[in-house]
Amino acid sequence: MRGGVAGLWRWLALAVLGTVLASCIRLIPPAPPIAGGAATNAFAAGLRPGPAISKLNFSDSDARGALAAFRLSCPKLITRTDQSGLTRPDDWKGACEAATRWPETRAKRFFDTWFEAVQVGDGKAFVTGYYEPAISGVRTRRSGFDVPVYGLPRDLVRAKVGDAPPTEKGGQPLGRYDASGKFVPYHDRADIEDGALMGRGLEIGWAADPVELFFLQVQGSGRLIAPDGTQLRIGYAGQNGHPYTGIGGVMRQRGLLGTGPGQYSGSMQGIMQYIRENPEQGRALMRENKSYVFFQELKGDGPLGFLGVPVRARDSVAVDPMFVPLGAPVFLTLDRSEADGLWIAQDTGGAIKGANRFDSFWGFGAEARVTAGGMSGRGDAVLLLPKGTLTRLSSPQ
Repeated sequence: MRGGVAGLWRWLALAVLGTVLASCIRLIPPAPPIAGGAATNAFAAGLRPGPAISKLNFSDSDARGALAAFRLSCPKLITRTDQSGLTRPDDWKGACEAATRWPETRAKRFFDTWFEAVQVGDGKAFVTGYYEPAISGVRTRRSGFDVPVYGLPRDLVRAKVGDAPPTEKGGQPLGRYDASGKFVPYHDRADIEDGALMGRGLEIGWAADPVELFFLQVQGSGRLIAPDGTQLRIGYAGQNGHPYTGIGGVMRQRGLLGTGPGQYSGSMQGIMQYIRENPEQGRALMRENKSYVFFQELKGDGPLGFLGVPVRARDSVAVDPMFVPLGAPVFLTLDRSEADGLWIAQDTGGAIKGANRFDSFWGFGAEARVTAGGMSGRGDAVLLLPKGTLTRLSSPQ
């Protein structure tokens, strides 16, 4: 997985370029404001041409990694429906066919040949980080390993049409049917931690520490490491249907994060420190995130992103698919230089919502944990879409 964004381009330097592009293609302005003031998709946020790909400052090694990740995405790109509505499967076929035989030594040229840059909204990006955590855990319950790691329950289903109101996106909500046949919300985090799923044979592993498991759920995949060194790799299988609540945001609202006396850093490490030092309040805080993630054992190469392909460190980024086509390249320039460069959108996340919101993947191990846990970058972002996309989108239908 990968991510990173830092000042995409300098507006003054590109003012002339923007003027030229605007004279060639009609800009797609933001739609009128909607309830709540937040855009619901890329069109509502507004689209406009970005700089020439040749003007984007990414390295040869960055381009090679992005090209390899893009190749992995292609089988999905040319078959799946793009939720953002920006592209169609056929739009990607030329680039995907070329990618199969494109030489690694000319990876930068590949993106310049096949893509054009597009800005969504104001292009102002916010980037966090995630990684593949390793926590102490075993496959079979034993002393010291008492926290269940659950697989997907069979009674977690979507409501039949008419049994519950549709979600904001128009789909049917997740939940369960109770003994009377009534559709109800699924068990939330507190219910599950209190034993709502115990005794049903759903455990695929057992962790030693509930706090570490909580943060593994936030990351979406990870490894259980047994005392003898054996590993069980697990990945996202589903979620209980309750909305995700970022506990960092809750702590910030309560004045617990900051640099003052008694405050904690806003990094993952700082949040975890608070929970450790305040176990009772920390447990209650974690339960404010009613969302609960279920896992499956992974046997393939690397953790899988939402696109269904392995995510790669420093190459894959999670996005909101209503604003970024899954599989598309994204170029980021940030105030965190380690996250600058070219990424491929291959994942999503419960907290990754809205235009220009990204979550960068940093891989496995102690260094990845530190980088991802402290990642909070702001800057600029542009999408790379197949050439001709903006012309098609701006043409009368």
